[in-house]
Amino acid sequence: MGVIADKNFVVPGMDELVQRARDMVPWLREQADGVEEQRAVPPSTVEAFRQAGFFKILQPAAWGGYEMNPEALYRVVMEIGRGCPSSGWTLAILGIHQWEFGKMDPRVGDEIWGEDRDVLVSSSYAPVGKARKVEGGWMLSGRWPTSSGSDHAHGGAFLGARVLDEHGNFRDLRAFLVKREDYELIDDWQVVGLCGTGSKSLKITTEAFVPDHRSHSIVEYSIGGSAPSYQMPFNQVFYGVISSAIVGFAQGVVDLFIEHTKPKQNQFAMGPGPAKNPFIQEKLGHAVLLIRSARARILQGIQEASVYANRGEVVPMDVRVHQFLDVQATGKDCFAAGHMLFKKSGARGIFLNTPMQRQLRSLLAASNHITQNEDDTSAFLGAYLLGEPLPPGVFELPQAA
Repeated sequence: MGVIADKNFVVPGMDELVQRARDMVPWLREQADGVEEQRAVPPSTVEAFRQAGFFKILQPAAWGGYEMNPEALYRVVMEIGRGCPSSGWTLAILGIHQWEFGKMDPRVGDEIWGEDRDVLVSSSYAPVGKARKVEGGWMLSGRWPTSSGSDHAHGGAFLGARVLDEHGNFRDLRAFLVKREDYELIDDWQVVGLCGTGSKSLKITTEAFVPDHRSHSIVEYSIGGSAPSYQMPFNQVFYGVISSAIVGFAQGVVDLFIEHTKPKQNQFAMGPGPAKNPFIQEKLGHAVLLIRSARARILQGIQEASVYANRGEVVPMDVRVHQFLDVQATGKDCFAAGHMLFKKSGARGIFLNTPMQRQLRSLLAASNHITQNEDDTSAFLGAYLLGEPLPPGVFELPQAA
């Protein structure tokens, strides 16, 4: 049962939103080949997500959103990723930025959603841009890679850049919300997996002015005056939605493997049929364990952080460091799960008309995302537990000299 947000709509519950996503899986499977061929999610799919309310999940209530906890979007993305990885990834990226607005100056929301509350924005937080401080804001220039769903983002894009002091020392990593007319799209998205995300590069050919209120630190974390949903660390929430998409991709492998293998009961010349083969049974069970464990870590992390946010407290550093690794290990575990089932799918798995290979290629590509860097993050946690300092610019801003 929803609660009335205003006179125009009713906010659905999380379970209802998840069921809407689950109901889309067969349809998403059917169109997944076309999404890859076009190298972009079609507007009709984005519109279906819009009609289902997915882009309102994290949008602040002041601009017509549901203002829900990020867990709701995580669970929806996990379902969508089962049917079409590129669609799940695109929803994750285009759907998480509404949460980001909840952490920023309200003027930003007024500027983006003042006339149309359905406008979307994309992003490329890679710190490859050049930011120059000027009166009232920043001058930004550069070229940024892999902005997923950028064709659908008429409201602009969040772009990343390092801020250096006069001596060239790192001071901050910031996101800048740039107007759509200030950059061009470069169609260079020719990749092995997630082929349909339309993750084009963005280029600012001349410097673009970004007012101070349209920029925020990605590193600095503090409690503000907005709703509890927006009182969690940026990295945890953003990394969590990427990892949720990856869980969906891996679960899609499991779905397809079971559908392919379960009917094969007949005995082979060299042993039992696949469904009765104990080695195949073990690999399926092991894969499901890895995926469920990754899923549980993601959801537990956001639930733990929400306890602090609901009390108006900063999530403690000890919790944040552990959760950072919990989320980033998703790619490793889910790719391992997908690969072990793909190996047991036999020769059929390598054909391009077999959906399982698309799910696996998507896992391969997603596991290379910066949010899935479990090696460095494991070292962060190990060093922290041994009393060593954390690297500056990851969890906190570097101390001024």
